[in-house]
Amino acid sequence: MNIVTVFDTKNGNYVQIVNKRNTERLVKLLDSEKVYLGGDYDIEKRLIQPTILDNIHFEDSIMEEEIFGPILPIISYDNLDGAIAKVKGLPKPLSCYVFTKSKSSKNKILNEISFGGGCVNEAVMHLSNPNFGFGGVGDSGMGSYHGEEGFKAFSHFKSILDKPTWIEPNIKYYPHTPLKLKLLKFFFRLN
Repeated sequence: MNIVTVFDTKNGNYVQIVNKRNTERLVKLLDSEKVYLGGDYDIEKRLIQPTILDNIHFEDSIMEEEIFGPILPIISYDNLDGAIAKVKGLPKPLSCYVFTKSKSSKNKILNEISFGGGCVNEAVMHLSNPNFGFGGVGDSGMGSYHGEEGFKAFSHFKSILDKPTWIEPNIKYYPHTPLKLKLLKFFFRLN
């Protein structure tokens, strides 16, 4: 495999960052000593070369906010339980992308970490499926959007109980008797 180290913006394969302010924000997160691959940028054109950062720790500035750019920080770990505990001690992430062949590791991560949405052995493709709701939890957002979930999130379904006026059983009113309790349990199938 050939790795291109020259940042060729003429090929048209790079997507611009949304604005100059966010480009500058992302560039400030790049620690040149931790760039494993990529790292070039052009602030005026709002372009950042896809970049992999290595030897990253949870305390690094790149880990203090959601990135929303072509920067992938790599954090190594020796113990999955310790890594999960560290993630759980931080604000809940918008997404989680798990890359593993281990079913037990996959299930452990997916069951123990709270996040908005994600993929296993894939990245970002859950956004392209209109049947998957997408959204965050906690600081990364609330609710879901896309497809039917988006319709539900941005509309309001009113729950209405419409009781007729022709009958009003006294079963729900005081005094509460053993017979009323027995009838309620029967009607609601409670044991």
